[in-house]
Amino acid sequence: MEHRDIHSVTTFSPNLLANLERLGGQRLCTEEQPTHQRLEWLKEVIGREYANVDVGTPDQMSLYNDMLIYPWQQGLRLSPIRSNAITIERLPKEPEHVSQDCYFGVLLTEGQYKLEQGGREVFLKPGEMTIYDATEPHRVTTPGPFSKILISIPRFLLDERIANISRLTATKLSTAHGAGAITASMISSTVNQLEQLDETVFQALSEPVLELFTLSLLEIVGKTKQLSRYRSQALIRVKQFIACNLTDTDLKADIIASAMGLSVRYINDLFNEEDTSLMRYLTQQRLARSRHYLASSLYSHLSITEVAMQSGFSNMAHFSRVFHQAYGMPPRAYRYHCQNDHGL
Repeated sequence: MEHRDIHSVTTFSPNLLANLERLGGQRLCTEEQPTHQRLEWLKEVIGREYANVDVGTPDQMSLYNDMLIYPWQQGLRLSPIRSNAITIERLPKEPEHVSQDCYFGVLLTEGQYKLEQGGREVFLKPGEMTIYDATEPHRVTTPGPFSKILISIPRFLLDERIANISRLTATKLSTAHGAGAITASMISSTVNQLEQLDETVFQALSEPVLELFTLSLLEIVGKTKQLSRYRSQALIRVKQFIACNLTDTDLKADIIASAMGLSVRYINDLFNEEDTSLMRYLTQQRLARSRHYLASSLYSHLSITEVAMQSGFSNMAHFSRVFHQAYGMPPRAYRYHCQNDHGL
């Protein structure tokens, strides 16, 4: 048996592992492999599940890495990870799987953690968070045993919420107060309660975690373009009206403007502050709703046509075309991958 260093990281609790399958999770652990194959096996696993990387370990500490991967709605994944000291460096190789085209949110729970990307480096202590792009060069260095929680977020989910995310990678997200503190607490609490959560509740937690993580990112830079109080309230009212009437296939710019008592030009000016337009925003919201319906088993009883109609699309050809353009595959194929391969 391979020697385990006395300073090795603690293992997952038996109760957590016993409940893994109930939530659709999987465990990938080096200890389940022959000693001489563990390093190559770990490279292959990380390359398949996260990013194409090279892996190294200090000579004085044995290789140990234990990953739990839970699929979430919309293609997100929650991964508690425990490991001995390790270095991970992304190889200059294009992503081979759709699941690799994502951002990784990191919450460190034990040990020390260094991330380098985009000419920046960030050092994390327990309770601190950062983010990096899985498709871009990066390097992770940990001097000793550590544990972290990794949130895999498909690229389009963040890109449609925040512009130019590349400026935020390898930057420390404040978790001492504000949205960052709430986000870190919720992610940590979710993992701590995995043994108690049923699948429906667990899946429902993905959306608030994504929104909180988005707020944490926005918090570290502030909104690049601040709206006046009146304009901000007007934009919120427009978005609320759209959300309440999204299923109306006749919803158009002039109808929205009339209901709000504003001109179409003024509303477009409001959305211009977010680098979009009224109709682009409306289409994005309809696509987001249809994607949610297709990805969730809760709506598997709906036909593709019903999904389109309940998302506000009246033309199936148009729906299929814009969905394919946004998410890289037709609606039916997207549903198949989400419900048969645990998400994209």
